[in-house]
Amino acid sequence: MSKISIVVPVYYNADTLMLLYEDMKQKILGKLGDYELVFVDDGSGDDSWEIMNQIKEMDGHTKCVKLSRNFGEHAALLAGLSVCTGDCAVTKQADLQEDSEIILEMYESWKKGNKVVLAVRSERDENPVKKFFAHLYYVMVHKFVNEKMPIGGCDCYLLDRQVIQVLELLDEKNSSLTLQVLWSGFKTDHVYFHRRDREVGKSRWTLSKKIKLAMDSMLSFSYFPIRCMSTLGVVFFVGSILMAIEVIIEKIAVGTPILGWASLMCVVLFSFGCMMLMLGILGEYVWRALDASRNRPPYLIDEIQEKDDRS
Repeated sequence: MSKISIVVPVYYNADTLMLLYEDMKQKILGKLGDYELVFVDDGSGDDSWEIMNQIKEMDGHTKCVKLSRNFGEHAALLAGLSVCTGDCAVTKQADLQEDSEIILEMYESWKKGNKVVLAVRSERDENPVKKFFAHLYYVMVHKFVNEKMPIGGCDCYLLDRQVIQVLELLDEKNSSLTLQVLWSGFKTDHVYFHRRDREVGKSRWTLSKKIKLAMDSMLSFSYFPIRCMSTLGVVFFVGSILMAIEVIIEKIAVGTPILGWASLMCVVLFSFGCMMLMLGILGEYVWRALDASRNRPPYLIDEIQEKDDRS
């Protein structure tokens, strides 16, 4: 019989963990057969670790992993995938915004031979501003990074053991785990769900983390920023040549004096701003290369708790 692991990254989720477990126990755990719950504490400062261990005492199929500090959700997921023992593993958010039943659909799709199953949002109940920027991010990733990225985005996915082994070999930092999964190119299926608004607890998915994810997605998987800088440089170069020719012809033919200090300064300042932006993008690439050259692990596991007498 095949075994499925459910990997849950935990970061300040003390108020939702027990509700999440009760929801999964009521709806899906009895239908999965052999299963394993892997909770990964990503440096939470609340009672998440204690509640995770309470769940472990209630359910012998539970494994609790504690990271040494906060490394980020993608590192926490990778840590959970590295210690799980299932033939396949599905990631699950702890915020109760997606139905647990989609895990059953994803599991059935895996049994049909799909090695990657994405849970794609068909609708979402969040505020219009958040929906707009989330949609914008996924559209940009779909167009400029990886066309396999669903426009609706995906919160969780099921991975075959073979895909997990590939992710462990990649061992990338400052990257997007979802895009690594899509990059692997294994046979993929989609299941769709309605993402609810968060009703319990406070989201720790801050604006700075969203911006970092967008930058990691672009810089780690796409040459678009570099090509954009090159194209902008060519446009400015050609434009400056044409403007110089136009000024010289007008001076010779009409005798117009070469004036315009204010307009010249606008062009200089605008060009300087573009150059600084380009240097900033190049700096991001250089920093990522430096960080990768240090060969530091993307996460550090401090402690693993599991029951020996699983029932």
